[in-house]
Formats: sequence, C-alpha cells, structure tokens
Amino acid sequence: MIDGRQRKNIQIGSFVEIVQKSHQRTGELTKGIVAKLLTKSNHHPHGIKVLLASGLVGRVKNVIE
Repeated sequence: MIDGRQRKNIQIGSFVEIVQKSHQRTGELTKGIVAKLLTKSNHHPHGIKVLLASGLVGRVKNVIE
C-alpha cells in the first residue's frame, strides 16, 4: 500500500482507504474510488483530503494498488 500523505501518490480513479471526519477517533477506514482531490498542497501530515465517487469525504490513509 502507498502512503496517502503525498498528493503525487493519488490520482482521480485511484482505489483508496479513507478515514472520515466522524471516524477519526476510531480510525475506521472506508474504501472507495477517488472522484476529486480536495487538498491543494503537495503534502499533508494527516492525509490528502478527497471526495470519493460515493460522495463521502475523508483523508487518504492508504492507496491500494
């Protein structure tokens, strides 16, 4: 699995695991396909924020190859 803290590792259409804002305490991961990158910077310590095709928003923890 690839680190989700670097923007260069994530493209639209990538299959990823995210943690939603409401699940940050538990660390529950949700899988989905990236529809849009929401974080503009090249790096974020908690993960790049994305919008999934399902409409969920969260920070990428892992990019699944």
